[in-house]
Amino acid sequence: MTQSTFDDDELFGEAADEMRADVDDALAAARAELPTADGVWKTNADNVLGVLNGLKSALDTGEAAAHLRQAKKWFTLGSRADAFDTPDELEAEIEAVEAVLETVETAHTEVSELTATVPALRNALEEAHAAVDDGATETAAADD
Repeated sequence: MTQSTFDDDELFGEAADEMRADVDDALAAARAELPTADGVWKTNADNVLGVLNGLKSALDTGEAAAHLRQAKKWFTLGSRADAFDTPDELEAEIEAVEAVLETVETAHTEVSELTATVPALRNALEEAHAAVDDGATETAAADD
């Protein structure tokens, strides 16, 4: 049986390793929640609204933001404690995931707006064309 030591340096080293693992795990979980490229690119829809609804669903980020927050929290704590060997690399990884997440969230918002706008646009276009057709019918009837 080995005896545990309570040496401050050893405990700090263990804590630093655990923090790095927590950051790595949270980043991996955030990446796993991001949509896949094929999920965003491919569609089986029959019309524009179907495409937009499918894209809106595909752009769902699930718990990615929560996982990223955890990664940033542990990274901040570890950085202040000077616990990481390569904090710049780890920070770059966090920033890369954050940038992708922001892009996906922006795209989701824009697609949601289009999803709400396209049906109203379709109705307006149908009404505009119906008015043109009605005008043509009235003109033809007046000519007879």
